[in-house]
Amino acid sequence: MKEWITGRNPVYECLRANRRHFYRLLIHKGSNQKGRLADIISLAQKARLQVEIAEKIHLDDIHENHQGVALQLSDYPYSDLNSIIAYARERQEPLFILIADQIQDVQNLGTLIRAAEIFGVHGVLIPARRSADVTPAVVNASSGATEHTRIAQVNLSQAIDQLKEAGAWVVGLDMDQNALELSSIDLSGHIAIVVGSEGDGLRRLVRDKCDHIAYIPMVGQVDSLNAAVSGSIALYEALKARKK
Repeated sequence: MKEWITGRNPVYECLRANRRHFYRLLIHKGSNQKGRLADIISLAQKARLQVEIAEKIHLDDIHENHQGVALQLSDYPYSDLNSIIAYARERQEPLFILIADQIQDVQNLGTLIRAAEIFGVHGVLIPARRSADVTPAVVNASSGATEHTRIAQVNLSQAIDQLKEAGAWVVGLDMDQNALELSSIDLSGHIAIVVGSEGDGLRRLVRDKCDHIAYIPMVGQVDSLNAAVSGSIALYEALKARKK
């Protein structure tokens, strides 16, 4: 299967990561070939990918927000949990995993993946069903961070069991009377952060497998954070703990 990625940063990161097969690169003929666009053209030349000059109407047919560039490439290359665990061991680092439990909003999933990549997560786990896949919209929402991130589609319940066997503590983000403040939990070792869906939060089976349920304290008038924001905060707190 082939798909189109548009937008300068997503296209640039796809070419820079070089994890997919590339077929076509379209550049708007009226574009000023400087800055990020010049970087894209340079990477395309290194990959021996021909640059095609295209009319705006052609790019508009691919996506309305194309920023003057579109890249046709192969499907997203998913990883697997064994490879993610092996990657952490190769780096001689404690496991650092993000689990997205049925995140269906592509913007939220993209934002979480971007945060995961920035904060040094070894891999992101998403369910094989009832969840947003890594589509071009998610690639765009992550600003191309998907291309540098190991993402696996798994059975979350089985994956959590495997992570525990590898020594990880599993911390689910939610708020109830038994939840602990996130800052009170040791996040410095092998850790997996679980973020629930936008509407329903953590599923019961996933929640029951968590070692801790944690909440992020809030003092404002609004009583909740969305999935992407709460997950990003938790990943940052884990990064700080790991640096210590």
